[in-house]
Amino acid sequence: MLIPRARAGSSGVTLIELVIAITILGIAISMGLPSYNQWIQNTRLRNGAESILRGLELARSEAIRRNAPVRLTLTTAGSDVVSGWTVGCITSTSTCPANIQSRNTGDGSSNAIVVTTGSTQFNFSGLGRAGSAATINVDSTALDPADSRDLRIVVNINGMARLCDPNVTSETDTRKCP
Repeated sequence: MLIPRARAGSSGVTLIELVIAITILGIAISMGLPSYNQWIQNTRLRNGAESILRGLELARSEAIRRNAPVRLTLTTAGSDVVSGWTVGCITSTSTCPANIQSRNTGDGSSNAIVVTTGSTQFNFSGLGRAGSAATINVDSTALDPADSRDLRIVVNINGMARLCDPNVTSETDTRKCP
C-alpha cells in the first residue's frame, strides 16, 4: 500500500499572507474604533436617561401604592452632573419611609452624563399626579455635540413620564418629543 505524499506548498499559510491579513484586520479595526466608542458613549447616555425615567416611574407608582405624596430627588455631583436619584415620601411615616429606593445613575452609565432641568425634585401626589409638568434634558460631555444623541424626559401633569429624542422632527416617528 502506498502512502500519498503531501503536496508541496499546501500545508499552511505563508508569513507574507499572515502579515497581509493582520494589516487588513488592523486597518478595519482602526476605521471602526471611533464609531464603536461613539456607540458606547451614546449607550451609556441612554442608560443614564433610562435610570432617571425608571426613578420617576417608581416615584409615581409608590405614590399611588402608598396613597401618599412621594418625591424623586436627583442627586447632583456638580452644577449639572447628576450622580443618582432617591425616591422617598415627602412626609416620613411608619408606612411611608423617607428613603424608599436610591440609585446611582452611573450604574451601567457614565459620569459624563449632564442633566439640565428646572428642578432636582419631582413630586407626585397620592393619585400619581405630578406637582407640575417637567422637562429633563440628558446629554453627554464625553462626545462632541454633533456625535452625541441627546435625550429628553418629559413628565406631564398627570405624572406620566416619557423618554424621547429632541432631534426627531417627523410627526409619525414615535421617538419625537411632544
